Amino acid sequence: MTTVRDATLDLLRTHGLTTWFGNPGSSELSLLVDFPADFRYILGLQEMIPVGMADAYAQITGKPALVNLHTAPGVGNAQGALYNAFVNKTPLIVTAGNQRRNMQNQYCLLTNFDATIVPKPFVKWSAEPAIASEVPAVLARAIHLATTPPMGPVFVSMPMDDLDVELDETQVADIAIVRDRKITHAGGFGGAIAADLAARLDAASAPALVVGGDVERYGAWDAVIALAERLNAVVWSAPLTGLTGFPENHPLYQGMLPPGRGWVAATLSGRDLVVVLGAPAFRYYPQIPGPYLPPGTSLVHITNDPDEAARAPIGEAIVADIRCAAEALLGLVAKTQRPAPPARAAVGEVTASAVPLSPEALWSTVGKAAPSDTLWVSEAGSNEGTIATCIRAEKPFSHVSAAGGGLGFGLPAAVGAQLAAPDRPVVALMGDGSIQYAITALWTAVHYKIPVTIVVASNAEYGVLKQFGMIEQTPGVPGLDLPGLDIVTIARGYGVEAHDVTDTDHLNELLRSSIADRNGPTLINVRTTPAKGFGI
Repeated sequence: MTTVRDATLDLLRTHGLTTWFGNPGSSELSLLVDFPADFRYILGLQEMIPVGMADAYAQITGKPALVNLHTAPGVGNAQGALYNAFVNKTPLIVTAGNQRRNMQNQYCLLTNFDATIVPKPFVKWSAEPAIASEVPAVLARAIHLATTPPMGPVFVSMPMDDLDVELDETQVADIAIVRDRKITHAGGFGGAIAADLAARLDAASAPALVVGGDVERYGAWDAVIALAERLNAVVWSAPLTGLTGFPENHPLYQGMLPPGRGWVAATLSGRDLVVVLGAPAFRYYPQIPGPYLPPGTSLVHITNDPDEAARAPIGEAIVADIRCAAEALLGLVAKTQRPAPPARAAVGEVTASAVPLSPEALWSTVGKAAPSDTLWVSEAGSNEGTIATCIRAEKPFSHVSAAGGGLGFGLPAAVGAQLAAPDRPVVALMGDGSIQYAITALWTAVHYKIPVTIVVASNAEYGVLKQFGMIEQTPGVPGLDLPGLDIVTIARGYGVEAHDVTDTDHLNELLRSSIADRNGPTLINVRTTPAKGFGI
């Protein structure tokens, strides 16, 4: 006889969900028993680790990933990482066990009596099957919803006694129909809408494109580059978008817009038409007074996310497929006679120096030493602005960060990214504060021999909070200094090859050798001076 567990694994196999990221508990054992040889299970030592790994893995592979968590406490532990995945628009199929159905009414240990509520609001959909035989159908629905634009995580709770239930022939046949059906997502962008916007772009004297992660997620990368080149338009990444959306070394690219209302308006000054493609318009962090846009500037926002369109405070919004929109505009705009705008300043040369290094010396050295196909994962707080200036990725899916800003993303994400792209060097750019949130990801990297390189900027403080405090005028806040962190010793305790840097030459040597070593992770700790300005 076919059990619910058999049918569930068959469904997941059909959808290519054979790599699982998880931290199992007692309520998950009935799903994991006799784990199939064609599946693999990547273990994290605390629940936010598998979610972070799966987040980057799904982003880099372009496919959904499955996360296997423990019931209520485990899902609660994962909530911060789930928030990041939700804002990152990552298609995760998050599962968790639950107490047996006949024990839930007594609120026995590990009962999740409101299982569908716990992960909200950071999932697109949350369900627990009403009866055991519906587990595969509910999972199928979850997979389709997760991968429907705008993509995002979903959650399915499975009582542990559901998996052993035997299915009759009719139920097996019904599940096969659900298992094999397909949903195709199609969209268009043409007619009067495309013609009108193309005409406005042709007529603009100083157009700008502002791009985001959806340019990469939905395959619009090449079309957006060609569109920018045809228009000779300056290009920025939207604030806090997670993926850059454009080659960071392209002469038209100006960097990331600063994440404050007044800052954005000042940066866009002189632009008469701004087209935002595949990003929110806009996500801010500190409250910076000023207009949303400079006088005389109009904005058109193209997004596949209806909520993103509805909540934007400025401009006209068009809900459409990102790639179709970029390709339609590319086919309609004329080759401009406008001169190309000035390129942003090149990365400066590094003067040999001993630690503590300035953030500029650290990240310029790292950027110049790493190969051009490096996949960067950054979570370095006050250093993020300097990283964006000094490290310039040129390919899609080459610079990943947490659009949600929840700490604990960077280290697990780097491990997941390396699993997704085993032939590329992956370098995690971390702060000494942020790396502590998910430090046990080092064990996973060692255990599975994942050759990720981790560079830590150690300034012994929560630098970004000090910067934010200056803006908010909040002196005397406790808990912002981090004395006594010995990151190298911690890393070695997990079995990581770890080093303290002495100077820029030593950093360059260590980075090159660690990237060449494909046998396991390496951590490089660098004492730095505090970052200046506002780092994000």
